[in-house]
Amino acid sequence: MTTPTLQSLIADRWVGHTAGTALHSAIDGHAVFHTHAESLDFAEAVSHARRVGLPNLLKLDFQARAARLKALAAYLMEHKEKLYAISALTGATRADSWIDIEGGSGTLFAYAGVGAGELPSGNVVHEGPVVPLGKKGTFAGTHILVPRGGVAVHINAFNFPVWGLLEKFAPCFLAGMPCIGKPATATSYLTEACVRLMHESGLLPPGALQLVIGGTGDLLDRLEGQDVVTFTGSADTAARLRAHPNLIARSVPFNAEADSLNAAILAPEVTPDDEEFDLFVKEVAREMTVKAGQKCTAIRRAIVPRAQLDAVAQALSARLAKVVVGDPAVEGVRMGALASRAQQADVAERVAALAQGAERVCGGGVPQGLAAGLSGGAFFAPTLFIARDAAGSAAHDVEAFGPVGTLMAYDDLDEAIALAARGKGSLVSSLVTRDPAVAARVVPAAAAWHGRIHILDRESAGESTGHGSPLPMLKHGGPGRAGGGEELGGIRAVTHYLQRTAIQGSPTMLAAVTGEYVRGARVQEEALHPFRKWFDELNIGDSLLTHRRTVSEADIVAFGGISGDYFYMHFDEVAAKDSPFGKRIAHGYFVLSAAAGLFVSPAQGPVLANYGLDTLRFDKPVGIGDTIRARLTCKRKTEKAPRKGQPPQGVVAWDVQVTNQNEELVASYDILTIVLKRPADDAGAPAAL
Repeated sequence: MTTPTLQSLIADRWVGHTAGTALHSAIDGHAVFHTHAESLDFAEAVSHARRVGLPNLLKLDFQARAARLKALAAYLMEHKEKLYAISALTGATRADSWIDIEGGSGTLFAYAGVGAGELPSGNVVHEGPVVPLGKKGTFAGTHILVPRGGVAVHINAFNFPVWGLLEKFAPCFLAGMPCIGKPATATSYLTEACVRLMHESGLLPPGALQLVIGGTGDLLDRLEGQDVVTFTGSADTAARLRAHPNLIARSVPFNAEADSLNAAILAPEVTPDDEEFDLFVKEVAREMTVKAGQKCTAIRRAIVPRAQLDAVAQALSARLAKVVVGDPAVEGVRMGALASRAQQADVAERVAALAQGAERVCGGGVPQGLAAGLSGGAFFAPTLFIARDAAGSAAHDVEAFGPVGTLMAYDDLDEAIALAARGKGSLVSSLVTRDPAVAARVVPAAAAWHGRIHILDRESAGESTGHGSPLPMLKHGGPGRAGGGEELGGIRAVTHYLQRTAIQGSPTMLAAVTGEYVRGARVQEEALHPFRKWFDELNIGDSLLTHRRTVSEADIVAFGGISGDYFYMHFDEVAAKDSPFGKRIAHGYFVLSAAAGLFVSPAQGPVLANYGLDTLRFDKPVGIGDTIRARLTCKRKTEKAPRKGQPPQGVVAWDVQVTNQNEELVASYDILTIVLKRPADDAGAPAAL
């Protein structure tokens, strides 16, 4: 049977027909794929990304790209079984593959939600606030975020061939930046299968994604200052790439997420009788065995009170002894193989280094009792060490990237925090405690050395996603040895691929550039109320200045009766006189309600609902006898992707300023409304729906 040859996707065509290096099954060692022998033209790849990918991405806006991400995620989920079948060759169990395959699709879904909910229409993000730069309000400054206009090169590790690609691709695509993905060769066949599905979906704009199988050649030499390089892998490789002469010469941003010596601390108050003790043991065992320990976030060092060291060792080794290692296709197998024989040899070498000065509790090599025919696989038994002299342990410097962990003892919390920091920077550390005071003490002291801190107790255990699970909404990355970079983190990841620029000018000019109304900018006032306009007809700056209303004591009394709010500042004349305001004042929420009564157009129209209120401030008190009015201005419009069963619509943010008789601002806020688009068969005005 002929072994298939993998292909690179370069300039929207699949390249490679001649077999190159053989890639082997992690289960039994037989050749499953070959890389291609052809050299790649990286000048063509980079040029295609710039000339074709970038303009095609920017023909879409943030909202449209978010919709594409959602559709891509759905497409991959529909075809996920194809990926599961190939993933088994990497040594992964079904549960391991779920993290990689469905975790990757879930990240696409998550960033589709980020784009739909947090980014505007268009390709300019206004990152306020607007800062006055003059006394008269005619000169101000703010910041915008725009697509960088370059190419992103994503270099990934072997352990998560699907998620590793997609967690970088999702925010990059959303930001409007074409990317070139380079997976680690050992498991690149699974990444290739994922990219083929994405390419076949028809959802990728031409040039948006290219795939490199094999080496990067002179790719990094061809990058410029507008480009970005991201890397996941070993700290040593990250250091070499970071020092690439062209990246330094052109100040190309480089983001590294490197393997780290992550720790888990068992708090001193936890005893074997506590639920937290079992949670700690379970968490360490899980992180040692999921993906056969091949996770950049896996627990490498378990730091426990000296009094509990032997109890933890006994409980943990007993749990590890129950882990059945073998072919994931066999029922009952809970841990598969390492990704390759080379990885197996590397882990064995590092285990030998860790054994110096440590006690081996269990494991240490190829598991006993493997089924016949698996001798060519890359299996490694779960291996646990004890370092009673924790300060001198090699585990602070040596990482075996497999199912290997070291228990180490501490005598007080300060020592535990110091031991965790001996890893010289980690992606994540866990604290297992039942005492909030311990968490309040440990976390701030430890946070400088760890990118994420996972606090586990019996209250969170039922919903906890675990020590080793990076989540799309939270930052993934860490200081020092962990690479010093950041990925994920919701909207933060998108901004890594955008250029932040400060702009200065008049409010009118700032509004024109940002696509948002800026206070002080020119407005348009028309006879037609803004609430009578379809979404399509509204323009930024469309504005209404309302009639006036004088606030009476009856208003305050009536609002108190309706709301049940009898706060003394509204009803106690004596107490109010002694307050900083010197008088009774109206409820702040009455002012909001009265303003709505001033600017709302009550008849049926394109405005469907008010679903939010942002940036509320009460700037000055409103007293009995004060007269208020409101200015309502269309601030921002966001197109929304069509939803089944719903008419076309968008979200409009309205700037509201409520002033008193002295033209002083008393309240300000944004209201968010859902506004219908004009029906395709309706050419009339919406004023009399």
